[in-house]
Amino acid sequence: MSFYGYILLFSFLGPLCLSFDRKVAYYKNIPRLIAPLILISGLFLVWDQWFTVKGIWGFNPEYISGIYLGNLPLEEVLFFVVVPYNCLFIYEVTGAYFKPRNLALLNRIFFSIFGFLGALLLIKTPLGWYPYTAVTLSLVIAFSLVLRPPNWLTQLVITYLICLIPFLLVNGLLTGAATDRPVVWYNEQEFSGWRLITIPIEDLFYNFDLLIGFVLLFEFQRERLSLRKQ
Repeated sequence: MSFYGYILLFSFLGPLCLSFDRKVAYYKNIPRLIAPLILISGLFLVWDQWFTVKGIWGFNPEYISGIYLGNLPLEEVLFFVVVPYNCLFIYEVTGAYFKPRNLALLNRIFFSIFGFLGALLLIKTPLGWYPYTAVTLSLVIAFSLVLRPPNWLTQLVITYLICLIPFLLVNGLLTGAATDRPVVWYNEQEFSGWRLITIPIEDLFYNFDLLIGFVLLFEFQRERLSLRKQ
């Protein structure tokens, strides 16, 4: 198995084993993952494919299996199954164990910092494709959420902050924190150049885009199911 494959495997094992926790019972929600995986992961794979073709980022053949779907290695495709599964698992655990109510102050603080950092990135690299797409999309979504906050917004914020821990570990390994060369390389001209150790800061916004897409569809299905039961 490739180095990238091992990263995905070990990051998936914990959430998979804990999916049968009685309080969370995440395994019961697996059918509701199908639509987000098809729609959101599908859109991100198109985005990923386009960026790979344009040379905005790419993959080191030394650390992947050599099996490709289009221009994307198999591991990168599986990334958009494993990461959403894990993030939604954390989202459901947060809801089941902490039951966070909407905290307007926490939401405002988070999105103020998030928006300020995003604005700085856009100012620094206004023509870079990575900030232009990932950061702009995040800011538009964040502004919409602040204007009309859903009742699960604080749960989303807490989930995102918790997800930063595995995010830093996994993305760090993918961007060269433990290898001579990165598994995933980035075109220096297409992002701000700011990094958390080896991780481009734009990845924080990219991951937010992915998480919010899955949560929106996940909660939409939950709401529809609740209405049917009434």
